[in-house]
Amino acid sequence: MTSRTDFLCDQLRLIDGTVPSNQHPLNKHTKMTWSPFQFFRGSAQIFYADLAGGVLKLPDLLFAKPGQTFIMGDCHLSNFGFMTEEGSQSDQVIFAPNDFDDACVGYAVWDLARFLTSLSLAGDFARGLLEGKYLTDETDIDDDLNAINDDDVREASQQFLKVYLKTLAQVIDREETRFNVLQSFDDDHVLYKYSRKAAKRSAGGKDFYSKSQLAKSTLVEDGKLRFADKPGKYVRLPSEEYAILKTTFRPYLDDEVLDIVVRIHAGTGSHEAMRYYFLVGPGDCRSIEDLPLCHIVEVKQQRQAAPIFSFPDLSPVNTLNPAHLTADCQRFMQRRPDLLLDEVVWNNQHWLVRSRHHARLSVKPEAIILNDTSPEQYFCEYAQACGEALALAHARGDRRSTRFEQFMVQLLPEQTDAIIEACLTYARQVIEDYEIHCKLMAE
Repeated sequence: MTSRTDFLCDQLRLIDGTVPSNQHPLNKHTKMTWSPFQFFRGSAQIFYADLAGGVLKLPDLLFAKPGQTFIMGDCHLSNFGFMTEEGSQSDQVIFAPNDFDDACVGYAVWDLARFLTSLSLAGDFARGLLEGKYLTDETDIDDDLNAINDDDVREASQQFLKVYLKTLAQVIDREETRFNVLQSFDDDHVLYKYSRKAAKRSAGGKDFYSKSQLAKSTLVEDGKLRFADKPGKYVRLPSEEYAILKTTFRPYLDDEVLDIVVRIHAGTGSHEAMRYYFLVGPGDCRSIEDLPLCHIVEVKQQRQAAPIFSFPDLSPVNTLNPAHLTADCQRFMQRRPDLLLDEVVWNNQHWLVRSRHHARLSVKPEAIILNDTSPEQYFCEYAQACGEALALAHARGDRRSTRFEQFMVQLLPEQTDAIIEACLTYARQVIEDYEIHCKLMAE
């Protein structure tokens, strides 16, 4: 019988190519020792292996064909955020799912369960930060902070599912509702200040030239726009490799290539994936005033989506190459997907080509699980917003009917308590797995 330690090593090797160890540790595996929440973010394949193996048991009624749609695959509270629709080609800022690396055709309840588990782990994360058990580089921990508790997690979980169902019911009543987006919030809502900050970073915003992703990543030198020197983030390329990349990917870009760098130490689940950043714009860019004409394009090596390792025969769509599948899922789940979104086969690998959003802004979990008053309101509001955004993304999987919505609205309400309890229990398994991972990294 395989031990849990052997099981975890097999699953981590599946994606990362190696097991946790202090001999030659991956940066990703080191980062996963910071907290169970961080471990969960970096190991989606374990979640699906546990679903397949019955460690995580969800209501059977929701595993029928009508409950399938395009799913995020790695649905957790850190994979939602602000972005501009149509990539860098628009100034319309929305709140939506922002990570499709593990997207595929799957059961909607998988996304729901993974998000609910992340809520429970977020509660543990908050308390662990105050106790000094866990690490973060996102905020300073002091004695004035308060953390969410178990009751807050249960309430946020209930509200997440309630809003998810309410949104699907609205699509049934009026099908064009599936093309709604979250773009405005009351001034006392947790997301209000983030939406304003993101809007200011869009190409038409007042902070575009100082705080947009593009502005913070570039500089003008000798009359040419190029990537800034950022050790630990960008790595310069040898001239020969630079020339090959420029020739290979120029046909997929909408303008001239101004500069190329390797982007390192990005992401969590895809932390070790190879990725390049292309600075794209008119060849005659000469000053900072030309910045709105430019944008950054990410070319990222894609691997198979995490759910497919454990459920390889679920849908023929999932047999597409990994980059093609990611691009297709993003096109379905977003109202107005990136205008620059493509897939390329190069060096016997599959690469996803997509624009980086000027106004991309994620809400750090530390900001909604800890504050100096009562964090439960922000935590619940954030869960509700994610529930609505996820329901809209799921509903766009089939734009010809409301069969999916009707199925979920009919069956999910009677299963919400069972799903929440299953995810609370599974979160404890993740914490145990995290402790095993830490031991492996220390040996």
